[in-house]
Amino acid sequence: MFVQKRWIKKKSLLVFLLAAALLVGGLPRGAMASQVQLVIDGQRLEASPPPLIADGRTLVPVRIVSETLGATVDWHGQSRTVTVNRGERAVRLRIDNRLVDLAGGEAAAVLTDVVPRIIDGRTYIPLRLVATALGVKVWWDESTRTVHVNSHFDPSSQPPSPIKFTTLQANQIIEGAVDLGIQVAGDLPGVAAEVRYQLLDPVSGRGPVVVRANAVTATYRMLPDPLYNGARLLTAAVYDRTGRFLAGEVIPVELAVAPQVLLQGVTSGQTVGGTVTLGAELNFLAAHVRYEMIHPGTGETVEIGKGGPGDNLRWTPQFNASGSWLVRAVAVDRTGQAHASSVVPVTVAVARRLVLTGVSDNQVVDGPVSLGVSLNFPVQQVRYVLRRPDSGREEVLAQLGSAGGYRWLASPSQAGQVEVLVVATDSQGNTHRSDPVSLQVRGNPIIMMETVAPNQVLAGEIKLKALANVTLARVEYQLVNREKGIQRTIAGGADGQATYSWTPGSKDGGSWHLRVVGVTAGGDHLVGKDIPVQVHTGRVYGPVPIIEKDRFLEFATLLAVQSQERTGMSAALQVAQAILETGWGQYVPVDKYTGQLSYNLFGIKGQGPAGSVISNTWEEYNGLTFRVDAAFRAYRNAEEAWDDHKRLLLTSARYEPFRTVMHNSTQGAWALKNAGYATDSQYPLKLLDLIRRYDLHLLDQRDI
Repeated sequence: MFVQKRWIKKKSLLVFLLAAALLVGGLPRGAMASQVQLVIDGQRLEASPPPLIADGRTLVPVRIVSETLGATVDWHGQSRTVTVNRGERAVRLRIDNRLVDLAGGEAAAVLTDVVPRIIDGRTYIPLRLVATALGVKVWWDESTRTVHVNSHFDPSSQPPSPIKFTTLQANQIIEGAVDLGIQVAGDLPGVAAEVRYQLLDPVSGRGPVVVRANAVTATYRMLPDPLYNGARLLTAAVYDRTGRFLAGEVIPVELAVAPQVLLQGVTSGQTVGGTVTLGAELNFLAAHVRYEMIHPGTGETVEIGKGGPGDNLRWTPQFNASGSWLVRAVAVDRTGQAHASSVVPVTVAVARRLVLTGVSDNQVVDGPVSLGVSLNFPVQQVRYVLRRPDSGREEVLAQLGSAGGYRWLASPSQAGQVEVLVVATDSQGNTHRSDPVSLQVRGNPIIMMETVAPNQVLAGEIKLKALANVTLARVEYQLVNREKGIQRTIAGGADGQATYSWTPGSKDGGSWHLRVVGVTAGGDHLVGKDIPVQVHTGRVYGPVPIIEKDRFLEFATLLAVQSQERTGMSAALQVAQAILETGWGQYVPVDKYTGQLSYNLFGIKGQGPAGSVISNTWEEYNGLTFRVDAAFRAYRNAEEAWDDHKRLLLTSARYEPFRTVMHNSTQGAWALKNAGYATDSQYPLKLLDLIRRYDLHLLDQRDI
């Protein structure tokens, strides 16, 4: 076996961390090296196929050179690995992977700056890599353009690696959070611009990036993920500003995470009388943390809330929770295992709270207001009450069966100086009254449109309903074009509270104002505000599939992995976002009125490379929410849309915190939520659920 649980500690063979292949100047990248001569132990070798130059390094067909050195070569197609054996030495190389396993030498695993590759059906490897690994010497003679190999060489004379771990040792058992740090020697400090720490599977040579940062020699905290428990190879690799690999180091470690959760924010015996901030200190990477109250007598468990592993949660106990409780934090890892903190006994002693919301003292009310209630105890009934301060007379504005809101449009009879309060009946039948809010009510007769918002595009059947603060004997809905002097009634009737329908005809398209007119029982006319609208009489298009649903995962994975190679952003997170935003690619926005496909896979608004398309969004008007039109970015193809989404996340200032953890799908999902990417509080949990259910985390296990 090339990779074992215990490793040989000496590292003198790590010379090829910086020069894992022979630098050959003067030849263009990728050029065939027909002029390059190969001399092994004084004998010129006529290699067929010949050596070639790639990335400024000499690559040779592995079988020819190795067997000339007296080594045997074995190809393992399923794992895409090559094994070279020479005496007591052996080396295993992975195609397109920098990780190299050694046996019989002084190092167990190393990184090469030029990966082995397959060219025209032949396996090519960096000459110096095999030479050094098998204990021979290689040097370049520029004058004769000759590569010399000397198999009679003492490898102990090789210089040490330019990179060294400073915070961890080989074979260290990692049970919890650890610091990662390296020393960088030689010329590297002047050119190294990025460090990446990666945790590799010793067999496949693949694994996730656990830290990616620009301060190369800084110390970073790693929270180990129980998902990767077992024998691992921890690598530290440094890169220049262009992303070119410079050097790296490998040490074997054992992940045996012993999860620990420490509840923060409350102390034993504390009396909680208001809002407290809860947090959890973890020694491992969790998918999420939930906070719970446990009744010490009954064992009843009540969830307080849920959040990200690094987030805090504000807890305001309810009045009916008064009494003794045990509070704890429960961190759930990516395997689905829950790990609880010790319980902290507290006493909840919260005063009853009942507050009217939606209005403020001395406010002038001359239109609709949305009354609401803020309370901390369960209720079976809520009444919104208007009171005359001079007489104490009360009028019930609305009576609800729960703590819901009420949209109030004051009538003329309610005009004047009034007080409004909320009266709540609790689950035991007791009545509680809020402090009153003093208001100046105008009470002028008002009529307004309730079902149409300004600048809305009307298409298909339109529902028309008016809101008035007086009794109407009749209501009419009029379509008005001021420039053309057109005014005509499109709907109406004797029931002022009814909902009427209107379907635009073929000649109704264009810009209009929609107006509602009401007639009172006394014959007075009330005219509402003119609302600008657009009438569309053609076909209305809806979202369309961009690909068959059962093919979307493969489609998104290809784009995500390619993007990950360029940006370092978690491919698992990218795929989960695309699934969530488009319903597995089945609901991609198109222009409602032209049918133009946007290829917009992430719901980004604005102007794109292919302009924009008009689709639906939500806006509020007069206290109600309306589905209105908005411009969304349009692209020429899905690849362009994918790249633009990454450009947004990589360049916008608001996503700077996301960029520090974007290589990790768990931390990245919570960072997106905290940066305001989506208003849905469950957004990160939905992303992580997709990643867990479809094993998308495997996309982040990369070659190095």
